[in-house]
Amino acid sequence: MKKSLIQKLAFVYSALFFGVVLLNYIPAIHDEQGNMFGLFHLDLIDDLLHLGSAVWALIAGWYSMKATTFYFRWFGSVYLLDGVIGIFIGKGLLDFGIFSSNPAIPELATRIAVNVPHILIGGSMAIIGFFLSKYVNGKSNSMANRSPNI
Repeated sequence: MKKSLIQKLAFVYSALFFGVVLLNYIPAIHDEQGNMFGLFHLDLIDDLLHLGSAVWALIAGWYSMKATTFYFRWFGSVYLLDGVIGIFIGKGLLDFGIFSSNPAIPELATRIAVNVPHILIGGSMAIIGFFLSKYVNGKSNSMANRSPNI
């Protein structure tokens, strides 16, 4: 069966999240302290979250348009929220960092650098799930259903 644009995008996001996991195992992009790009450290929990995100996107994209739309709406919203919380309080939501007893909060520039990708990725996922999916399904494409005014 032919896959919709939304399902194909799920495969792209799956590759993106698999790529993030793989990046964590390339020594050349880590500094002496083990920070990726000199900014942050991804631990096993982060890898498992990114891996789970990739697998979920892959399965949803393969399974159905409905499953894919749910993935983009739900996970996109949570991933966006994770980025916003990360900028403001310097700790992650998805990895339960907000519940840790570590009082250290990174500088604002670091919080922005680490969390802007979450905001962009999560925001784009939410847009795909809540808006683009409606156009692909033909539910909101009112312009295409109108007769021309001649």
